[in-house]
Amino acid sequence: YINPTSITIITLSIIMGTIMTMSSSNWLMAWIGLELNMLAILPIISKPKTTRASEATIKYFLTQAIASAMMLLSSTTNAWQTGSWDILELKNKFSTTIMTLSLTMKMGAAPIHFWLPEVLQGTTLQTALLITTWQKLAPISLMYMISNNIQPALLMSAGILSMIVGGLGGINQTQLRKTMAYSSINNLGWTIMIMALSPNLAVMNIFIYMIMTTPIFLMMTSTSTKTLQNLTTTWTTSTATTLSIALLMLSTSGLPPFTGFMPKMLALNELITQKLTTLATLAIMTSLVSLLFYLRVTYLIMVLTSPM
Repeated sequence: YINPTSITIITLSIIMGTIMTMSSSNWLMAWIGLELNMLAILPIISKPKTTRASEATIKYFLTQAIASAMMLLSSTTNAWQTGSWDILELKNKFSTTIMTLSLTMKMGAAPIHFWLPEVLQGTTLQTALLITTWQKLAPISLMYMISNNIQPALLMSAGILSMIVGGLGGINQTQLRKTMAYSSINNLGWTIMIMALSPNLAVMNIFIYMIMTTPIFLMMTSTSTKTLQNLTTTWTTSTATTLSIALLMLSTSGLPPFTGFMPKMLALNELITQKLTTLATLAIMTSLVSLLFYLRVTYLIMVLTSPM
């Protein structure tokens, strides 16, 4: 049991922190918003009184604290060089690089993605949903604001790396929360990569991903499904739900004719328009790798469990 007052304060702090970061034009206010948000979610992650949950809380806290420190270093260095704390005035090359790394670390994209699968595995499904959707809004909105000043090569490298890590990492997972974590890393890769060329498309991509992830987690919560094995047994009790999970998984993978295909197609179109055909080919290849584990989940549901 948690006191209703505590729940209200925590919920308001999480919402306020994100909104504060998204609406601020000053690095210090954005940083304060992120800190408020991070401190409020810690009690939620540590709510299940298990060692896994405590470990997940510590991992989350340490990575976010290091990312916040990097963010402060970046903005302070920039303010020292340019005399401005304005978010849009991040002109210093060193500052933009450190800031980009800090934001990728905060949202759980490669190369500093290691914490995300571990944290999700140690928490409840609802908390995992919160971390993979709401907690990404603030860092992505900051990245969107400074996208004009970041070197495109840096964003594209981080994006492709996230796609590769997300695709390969999810292949041998049997735990659905870890699978969803790698799915999140993979989709963040697409978002970050296209942020360099078309920031608006990147925002659309992440929103479509969030819209598809939310029902997956909610249905997994309603059927108490945590592993692939659980998924094969839920068919008998809740057929429609299990079928929906399978279709949403396919949509998240970017398979046509599902919704998830649209942002990926637009991203590839943008890459080819900008004469980045090699990058587009690499993106398609990594997309095939990630399709493998989504198809595995769908196959388990559709073929092995459906009555012959």
